[in-house]
Amino acid sequence: MVYLTMAMVSMAKPSFLRAEQPLAHDLTSSSSSSSNSRRRDLVFIVNPRGANGRTGREWKKLLPYLRFRLGTDCNISESLTEGPSHAIDITREAIREGADAVVAVGGDGTLHEVVNGFFWGGKPVSKHDSKVPRTTSLGLIPLGTGSDFARTFGWSNDPVDAIERLVKGSRSRIDVGVITKEGGDLHYFINVADIHLSAKAGYHASKYKRFGNLCYVIGALQAFFGHQNHDLKIRVNDGEWELYPKVTALCIGNAQFFGGGMRITPNAHPSNGNFEVVTLQDFKWYDFILKLHRLYNGTHLSVNNVLSRSAFSIEVEEVVGSNSIFVQSDGEHLGFLPRKFSILPSVISMIC
Repeated sequence: MVYLTMAMVSMAKPSFLRAEQPLAHDLTSSSSSSSNSRRRDLVFIVNPRGANGRTGREWKKLLPYLRFRLGTDCNISESLTEGPSHAIDITREAIREGADAVVAVGGDGTLHEVVNGFFWGGKPVSKHDSKVPRTTSLGLIPLGTGSDFARTFGWSNDPVDAIERLVKGSRSRIDVGVITKEGGDLHYFINVADIHLSAKAGYHASKYKRFGNLCYVIGALQAFFGHQNHDLKIRVNDGEWELYPKVTALCIGNAQFFGGGMRITPNAHPSNGNFEVVTLQDFKWYDFILKLHRLYNGTHLSVNNVLSRSAFSIEVEEVVGSNSIFVQSDGEHLGFLPRKFSILPSVISMIC
């Protein structure tokens, strides 16, 4: 089997953008003589329809190797999602039952739902047995169309590398963003939230995922038709309201990449306690063609009409209400402005 063969060769270590926190116990460690040593409970949440079914096919190939590497010392539970928001429910139940880790298997959409499952009613989900001191960690095996969140850590889509991270068991605390709307439910995101043209492009791209990463190009082209830049009111860190004229797109990054590899918020990182907020103003369709390479390599911050700032909260409203300014987070359509975006620092333990 291909995964078993790969295990026999030396594997390159993934690169990281920051120093790790002190290591947790190795998930496969069996050398401990402690009487408290026990098998760890890992729940893998898989979207079998992700990436046009490729996620499900790859998962079936991967599962024997995963059991080979982790099955001796861990209880492995697989849960296949059956539709939208199912991963949220599975995650909440796994945490309440005391799982050591919930691992998202798929793309940014699956990860997004799993992260939302860590919360309920505005608070982190807690275990039924409050006497158990364990914290449920978040894990990721990126097998989706975009897998943009993984890029910030330098992770590839190689599932063997992902499993080795689980074997190593290193954990770090990461930040999560929360989006609020007056009278609406809270919504959480781990990667990038965005407003206006980019959000509209993401909305259209979601309809063409059968074309792989090409869906982002198709979505962007469709979003350009009839697009108009809009004046927005923005309040950063609960300060004074500011007018931003002719906004083309506004991106709020907890991590760096979106849209299939576009490094839109190049200074963001989910461990620094702040968002990077990047605003594009008065862009024309030809600006994107001429400057697309800068958006992908993260050098666009020096371009005219591009503003970057750090923030722990940001509120965004239209100057003239049209109820037509798209909002999305982690590639998921959330509706329209107004919205407030706030950081929750170090709220989740992630296996990295």
